[in-house]
Amino acid sequence: MKNIVITGASTGFGLLLATKLHEKGFNVIGTSREPEKYKNKIPFKLLSLDISDDNSISSFTKELYTHIDKLDVLVNNAGFFVMGIAEETPIKIGLQQFETNFWGTVKLTNALLPKMRNQKEGKIITVGSFLGLIGHPNLSYYSASKHALEGYFKSLRFETHQFNIKISVIEPMFHKTNFINNAVATHGNIKEYDIFRQKLQSFYNNELQKAPLPTAVADTIIKVINSRNPKFNYPIGKGTSMILALQQFLYNAFESVVLKGVEKH
Repeated sequence: MKNIVITGASTGFGLLLATKLHEKGFNVIGTSREPEKYKNKIPFKLLSLDISDDNSISSFTKELYTHIDKLDVLVNNAGFFVMGIAEETPIKIGLQQFETNFWGTVKLTNALLPKMRNQKEGKIITVGSFLGLIGHPNLSYYSASKHALEGYFKSLRFETHQFNIKISVIEPMFHKTNFINNAVATHGNIKEYDIFRQKLQSFYNNELQKAPLPTAVADTIIKVINSRNPKFNYPIGKGTSMILALQQFLYNAFESVVLKGVEKH
């Protein structure tokens, strides 16, 4: 039975994934900043962890190895979402975005790597975002944090290949989760952006209403877990190849698509 650690597993997508894996017979150890709130409400073990806190990471690592001898899979799922026009977003909030989404993920990965390295196998699966491959208005800091994760894990996969540690990044487009509802939205104070900001909000509301449930994301991660030789990139969502190609090679066309979408709402 494989031992799987999933960060941010008490609610939303993390809970969905952890529950699916538990039902399939995996030994799931989830994490939450407040595990006591979910005691007796979930079927798998839930340990305390705040990935933005070094002491919490250290305590979690020690406790984890009292429950398992081998770590087969780490799923980096914990994080949060900052929305707002770049110029209007306080740097303090941008730093918090990186402290959790990037540095928290990196620190936890580094804390658990020695176990995988010593056992000469393992999988590290990180829930990134399609916004780690493209940029989008109103999501600059979130996109930047996900771009940073892409770069980090692209490099790390070469270093850990010798230890039979497989690294993958999941890159979903918008899906219906509580992630957006828990977003930190910065309040606009530059009037020149007022009209653009309002149109963007309407556009995103419309996109989220049409967004699918995150079942495909969970199923993709399960596929990676069961794969002998998983790929690095797993974009998930309708039209991902076209959108990526437009932004990378035909910026003017991509800009037109985005702005037309904004103008319609």
